[in-house]
Amino acid sequence: QVQLVESGGGLVQAGGSLRLSCSASGRTFSRSAMGWFRQVPGEEREFVAAIKWIGGSTYYAESVKGRFTISRDNAKNTLYLQMNSLKPDDTAKYYCAARDTIGLMADQAGYDFWGQGTQVTVSS
Repeated sequence: QVQLVESGGGLVQAGGSLRLSCSASGRTFSRSAMGWFRQVPGEEREFVAAIKWIGGSTYYAESVKGRFTISRDNAKNTLYLQMNSLKPDDTAKYYCAARDTIGLMADQAGYDFWGQGTQVTVSS
């Protein structure tokens, strides 16, 4: 089994920054890409960003382009999400996910493993 553990969430004022981390452990798998999704209670989970593990190509939701940066450390098996210029609309629980196959990065159905999530709250 693969375990994904997120950390780095918290409470921040609008305009501030946070960096989320996602540590991957467990059995070796052909991790093609990893991503971040977020969900507000009562709403559907939405795509935030993704990165191909080999090559490092990145993909972003329009709502976070220019403010968020996804990156990974292959040696540490860790995924990051640097979030700058945070807005109250960014308030959500953020989930890390990993997929074995390449496909539409924003499609959460293509992700095989998920973390438990970390809460990000942005106050106005």
